[in-house]
Amino acid sequence: MDNQPNLPTETLLHTRRFDVQRIHWISEDKQIHPRDVVRHPGSVAILPMVDDGHVCLIRNFRAAVDKTLFELPAGTRDQPGEEPIATAHRELIEETGYRAEKMEPLHAFFLSPGVLDERMFLFVATQLTAGKPAREPGEQIENSLVPWNEALRMVVDGDIEDAKTILGLLLYDQVRRR
Repeated sequence: MDNQPNLPTETLLHTRRFDVQRIHWISEDKQIHPRDVVRHPGSVAILPMVDDGHVCLIRNFRAAVDKTLFELPAGTRDQPGEEPIATAHRELIEETGYRAEKMEPLHAFFLSPGVLDERMFLFVATQLTAGKPAREPGEQIENSLVPWNEALRMVVDGDIEDAKTILGLLLYDQVRRR
């Protein structure tokens, strides 16, 4: 199923950050099926551990859901061919002001593979130095230094609704327990 022949692709929408394309794929019964998919250059999420007991989450207004969410800092791979670790360092500085001496990969995953090809790379940032954020115009972001156990409680209680943040916190908690 992974080796589909080249079938027509049509770009339905082109934006600054992603494209929407109509693709076609062939099922096992040899039928051709059109699908509209979002083509995205990929992204990163960073779990900034300020010290062993505190994580820096951000409170980020998200216009798509008209709500301010607790999140891990994250961002899109802006430059063609930009390595995910370079994006992670850049986005951590832009969104939080922190600079990381160590940036370690934790996992990579697809966010919503039914409609989106975006692959997100998750990093853990440690040995942080505080600095001034370089947020993009219009971003409404505020740093929130949260005790580790409080962040986990926020996941369980539903105070954290962002999927990448839930996944990042719970996954790293498992890694920490090893």
